[in-house]
Amino acid sequence: MKLLASTLAALSFAFASTLSAAPIELKFSHVVAENTPKGQMALKFKELVDQRLPGKVEVKVYPNSQLYGDGKELEALLLGDVELISPSLSKFKKYTKKLQVFDLPFLFQNMAAVERFQASPAGQELLSSLESKGLVGLGYLHNGMKQLSANEPLYTPADAKGKKFRIMSSDVLAAQFEAVDAVPLKKPFSEVFTLLQTRAIDGQENTWSNIYSKKFFEVQASITESNHGVLDYLIVTSAEFWLELPDDIRSELKTAMDEAVAHGNQIAAEKADKDKANIMASNRSEIISLTDEQRQQWVEAMKPVWQQFEDEIGKNIIDAAVAANQ
Repeated sequence: MKLLASTLAALSFAFASTLSAAPIELKFSHVVAENTPKGQMALKFKELVDQRLPGKVEVKVYPNSQLYGDGKELEALLLGDVELISPSLSKFKKYTKKLQVFDLPFLFQNMAAVERFQASPAGQELLSSLESKGLVGLGYLHNGMKQLSANEPLYTPADAKGKKFRIMSSDVLAAQFEAVDAVPLKKPFSEVFTLLQTRAIDGQENTWSNIYSKKFFEVQASITESNHGVLDYLIVTSAEFWLELPDDIRSELKTAMDEAVAHGNQIAAEKADKDKANIMASNRSEIISLTDEQRQQWVEAMKPVWQQFEDEIGKNIIDAAVAANQ
């Protein structure tokens, strides 16, 4: 009887401990406002997890660099200080060269092609290409296609010669502008408006959303609708955190993330169209639509960059991206 009583007591204690176990805390840190596609995606993820894993997982969202800026968030993730971040794809050069594929100029015809590639076996394989560095990619989040802006009209590559363009910290983007005899300058995003306003630089490349929200159109005479590249983000977590989760919780979190990303990408698409229309309505900057012949000149000038980075990225990855255009 004593043995039975002891066994029952132990089982009762274990059951009570399980019931009182604290939920898994998941801190999602990002560097933008909550009313952006990325901010709305993070809030949607929290909403879905709250609904589906109540008492098991608690998501805490920290927008606007409340915890870490974009220069420190990857380090914080690997140290276990946060569980989710979503940097731009250009931020991962230190961890893998393969993601440079997204910086190649004129690789994707439109965002539909980007989505097809990202959903393909090659695109999905890239999500796991970071695991050897302790990172796991959970999904791609869109900002949109990039346009060229400058203080003088850009119709052909010759118009860019000698002009200084701000770029993100990317060797591919540097080569892209060098291919048209322009001068690429790696500068922080937060400094771009002032650099344009003071004519310290002549132009920059960005999405309609960023050009509008950061008011670049107010200090640039023209914007060429080039759609020459894509600006996307990668949602990542640490391999240590992700792989130690119970299988059922990990599966539910991935499903919630997929749905949240779809929500954010829809907002991004709508915002791109709306912000372009807002810029046109402002009459502050001329929007240049390239003819087929003019666009082909840009393509022919910049496409050699693909070959330049083929060994680092992988020809098979570039070929898969090209195939997504069909």
